Amino acid sequence: MGWIDSHVNLHAAAFDADRAAVIARASAANVEAMITICDQMQHAPAVLAIAAEHPNIFASIGAHPHYAKDHCALTSAALLDRVTDKVVGIGETGLDLHYAFSPLEDQINVFRTHIAAARASGLPVIVHTRNADAQTAAILEEEFAIGAFPILLHCYTSGLELAQRAFKLGAFISFSGILTFKNAHDVRAVAQIAPLDRVILETDCPYLAPIPHRGRRCEPAMVEHVYAAFAQLRGEELTTLTARINDNVRACFPRMAP
Repeated sequence: MGWIDSHVNLHAAAFDADRAAVIARASAANVEAMITICDQMQHAPAVLAIAAEHPNIFASIGAHPHYAKDHCALTSAALLDRVTDKVVGIGETGLDLHYAFSPLEDQINVFRTHIAAARASGLPVIVHTRNADAQTAAILEEEFAIGAFPILLHCYTSGLELAQRAFKLGAFISFSGILTFKNAHDVRAVAQIAPLDRVILETDCPYLAPIPHRGRRCEPAMVEHVYAAFAQLRGEELTTLTARINDNVRACFPRMAP
């Protein structure tokens, strides 16, 4: 049984010099599947090409909240038009008030556009949220009242309240290598109580390399350390937990099911 990295950024410039080698190292490290994420619509062709070239790499389609100001005219129909048989999720999208590279109003409008596409397609909306717990929870609840849609809160760094409100909507939550960081007590606190059938794992590479690789470029091959950290935190046997997490990934992203 191998690992599944549910959130990678293989199109990133950090991988331009050795992308094929990175993918080969992931395979050698027993990474059985990955989801490579679209951060801007202009990058969709590159993201989709990577997924098309590899049977075990899937993709998302969407625009990160950092770039919401450049996607104000984006429609749910335009998102859906880019969905191929390798696209398993919508996003990543959401709200980021830490950097606030885009105005909040633009972030909210683009977030709702992604949610509409998720509702129409049945694909999960992949949510990035930072310093915006209350706003994110409110939007998810408001939109869910209009009509249900699948939800994944990726690379979770938010508080317990957002997680609990999201779980009530049936959301999945994903933890990254931050689990291994010395001072990530709040993240581990949420990971400790999260329902095991709602958790998946990721690297978010090329960012957030887990211990023992801190300070290096992160790669999908390092996702095993995230699995190991979560298993240790929950007091679970690694093989058993890996099977459970991988089942959760396929429940969150049904298009990945064998």
